[in-house]
Amino acid sequence: MTRRPTLYLASASPRRRELLRQIGVEFQPLLADEHEDVEALEAERPSEPPARYVRRVAAAKLDAALQRLRRRGLAPGAVLCADTTVALGARILGKPLDAAQARDMLAELAGTEHRVLSAVALAWPRAEGWRRAEALNASRVRMAALQEQAIAAYVASGEPFGKAGAYAVQGRAAAFIQHISGSYSGVMGLPLFETAALLREAGILS
Repeated sequence: MTRRPTLYLASASPRRRELLRQIGVEFQPLLADEHEDVEALEAERPSEPPARYVRRVAAAKLDAALQRLRRRGLAPGAVLCADTTVALGARILGKPLDAAQARDMLAELAGTEHRVLSAVALAWPRAEGWRRAEALNASRVRMAALQEQAIAAYVASGEPFGKAGAYAVQGRAAAFIQHISGSYSGVMGLPLFETAALLREAGILS
């Protein structure tokens, strides 16, 4: 039996790990070193459209992960990265910096429809060198109108922090979501349909 190439997941997200395991994909974590400023890769550029932003960030994460792989002298393998953002119109709603910003984001999203954009980037070694591929998933999410007390209680739970748009669809915020058009796993942070297609191209998945 031909052995499948090693897959490295360059993400600290427990949700992405859970989703990969859901489709039976084995992987090794490839987490950033202490000196790496991963957050700097997510810095926005003026007037950058959300789709372009999320694809650029996923590609930048992949560049950093490939450098990390070489620096550590690890065995060659495929490297997977992803980035997810929330867009309200042309505006990007990233991870809230504090409770006040989380409350503001949720107040803006409440009672409206927004987009969740998830970009996936994969690189794998070939005889002629590294090959790269990427995919983008765009889903639409409608959030119910929320009372101030509900927003305050949710922020107090701590769940909004570290989440684009200040909410986690797989957590307590599931009670706020009226409708999703698109990919539930994409809203979680790793669109499995698109990810599986890339992994098949790289020989990781049947």
